[in-house]
Amino acid sequence: MFVENVKVAIRALAANKLRSALTTLGIIIGVTSVIALISIGNGVQAFINRQFEAQGSNLVFVFPARVEAGRGANRAGFLAFAPGARTGTALSLTQGDAEALRDKSRVPDAKIVAPLASSSGQVIAGERKYQTRIRGTVPEYRELNDAKLLYGNYFTSEDTSSGARVVVLGDVPYRKLFPEGGDPTGQEVRINNVPFQVVGVLAQRAGGAEGSDDDVIVMPFTTFRERLFPQRNAKGETLVGIIIIQAIDQSRIDAVIQQATELLRERHGITFQDEDDFSISSQRDLLNTIGAVTGAITVFLAAIAGISLFVGGIGIMNIMLVSVTERTREIGLRKAIGARRRVILSQFLIESVLLSVLGGLVGIILGVALANLVALFSQGQFTAVVTADAIALATGFSVFVGIVFGVYPAWRAAKLNPIEALRYE
Repeated sequence: MFVENVKVAIRALAANKLRSALTTLGIIIGVTSVIALISIGNGVQAFINRQFEAQGSNLVFVFPARVEAGRGANRAGFLAFAPGARTGTALSLTQGDAEALRDKSRVPDAKIVAPLASSSGQVIAGERKYQTRIRGTVPEYRELNDAKLLYGNYFTSEDTSSGARVVVLGDVPYRKLFPEGGDPTGQEVRINNVPFQVVGVLAQRAGGAEGSDDDVIVMPFTTFRERLFPQRNAKGETLVGIIIIQAIDQSRIDAVIQQATELLRERHGITFQDEDDFSISSQRDLLNTIGAVTGAITVFLAAIAGISLFVGGIGIMNIMLVSVTERTREIGLRKAIGARRRVILSQFLIESVLLSVLGGLVGIILGVALANLVALFSQGQFTAVVTADAIALATGFSVFVGIVFGVYPAWRAAKLNPIEALRYE
């Protein structure tokens, strides 16, 4: 009986192809939007995770807070750069802090300590120009994130001590400045009109997209601060952007956080009652926080897009009510020859679910295509991640909409009086 009802439903929908197609439009738009937004959100989150993972493992990040006179410190990592903390403030982490954190007697669970400072600059090689991120750090940073070299060598401790004008190109600036390929070591590039010698090229490690961790030029920290971007606090101490600490083992991350906190509070003269003028977070905590934020935004946007599914469901109910009215005599005839209420009910309910499911299937195809199209326009910065959960959610919701909005028309059809239905004109 069920198979027969499905065949009848298909014939009924096929008899009004245009009306059926227009009826499913709301479902198609809703499912397309939901699938596309979830896939793009998953792709962005995966891209962010890759950038953090490219920095290395077992990491602890020390962020500077901005301190405003009379108001204390702005504590939490990313909030350290909040708009309200910009005027009349000073960054709190210095090169001396990084050196102190290297002291094994104070932070015994730290394997590598790498201060980082970053800014953007225009790089020129011959007639080619490219705007990229410039990063100043120490030679140990290479070991921290397990960076591989395509050409040449990394800069050395001697280069850092002397403030040598040497750079290591990331994959993206290398391809932009030397599109013909080949080994560029020994050649000169100019960063903000200051000449530097290329000593190495990093192998691709984060997808090779513009804006990724491959889109960077690395140089000695002292060179970065003395030659390009000088920045000191009121005491004349050289400032750093962040300090990255690699724990000797994953199980010692919390110990590193505690040891680093105690040392920095002591160095900064912070009393027991005062707030920290820095913020320390583990790699895991940052990824969880970012994942929670991007996940919440994705769900919120998908929920908004899901409103069109509700609208599409109303459209299905409206058309099914019209269908019941048009087929009143057919319903009366079927009931007169013995069709029971549940048979009539299931017939119209199946038609409603078929409309919804067909719209959902088309929406899934269009949603996947739209997500991949957006990823294509991002120029490789991220890829759309279509999960089975998202497809199952869209399919299940389509069936749910079909059942919910098909029940009332099916019930009206089932309760028609066969004699009155046969007399209907």
